[in-house]
Amino acid sequence: MTEVGVIGAGRMGQPIIGHLVRKGFRTQVYDIDAGKRASVQQRGAQWAADLASLAAASDAMLVCVGYDEELRALFPQLAPAARSGAIVAVLSTVHPKTVQDLAAGYAGLTVVDATMCRGGRAADEGTLLCFVGGEPATIERLRPVLGAFASDIVHTGAVGSAQVAKAANNLILWACLVADHEALALAHCHGLDIERLRRALGMSSAANDALAKWGTQTMAWAEDDMAIIADMARECGLRLPQAELTREICRALKPRRYQLDKYGR
Repeated sequence: MTEVGVIGAGRMGQPIIGHLVRKGFRTQVYDIDAGKRASVQQRGAQWAADLASLAAASDAMLVCVGYDEELRALFPQLAPAARSGAIVAVLSTVHPKTVQDLAAGYAGLTVVDATMCRGGRAADEGTLLCFVGGEPATIERLRPVLGAFASDIVHTGAVGSAQVAKAANNLILWACLVADHEALALAHCHGLDIERLRRALGMSSAANDALAKWGTQTMAWAEDDMAIIADMARECGLRLPQAELTREICRALKPRRYQLDKYGR
């Protein structure tokens, strides 16, 4: 695979584009926001006039759009123009059934999900973790493309399984961030040096990634992530009481995150 199309040039898409170009992939990019064209071209990629031209020029297409509805709307435009044997990798965090429906509904396209973990800094550094769901042979074909921006690639099973793995990751991430706020707010109330304590906790059984990256998490997708988890649990009749509570706390926490003097008051 030498020609890669990227759909979506946002926070995660932009550094991925740069890594692909540096690794020697001929990269075309499409985004509904034409204002991103200059930054895409500065990274060495070509700007595609529309989705059809991108599909016609790509061995693999990486999709980095935000929501299920946006993802579903792309495929009627991609499928008629796509090359035979082209792979569409869904990097977006969506419901597993969305990816499974697209894989089943577009026989001319090979659809996999390749969800990303570790956040924007890892995207900048090219050290993302990718969970990948699909046929093993397809994953191996796609591995060099994913390896341009991911230092770790884990095959999770069939199509849709990467979305399940990402949901599990996100559930734990947001629960940890809430727990970190509560622990540090309690310590702050009792007069401890919070930064000194944070570093010490990072060496203890309380260590977690959200604590290590304290102060940097925007929580941009917290509500969307937790909504997907709620839908997934409801569909299989599973009650997740901690996740339900975490979702409610995240809603209140987002606008005042890291303000320990205001937490719980």
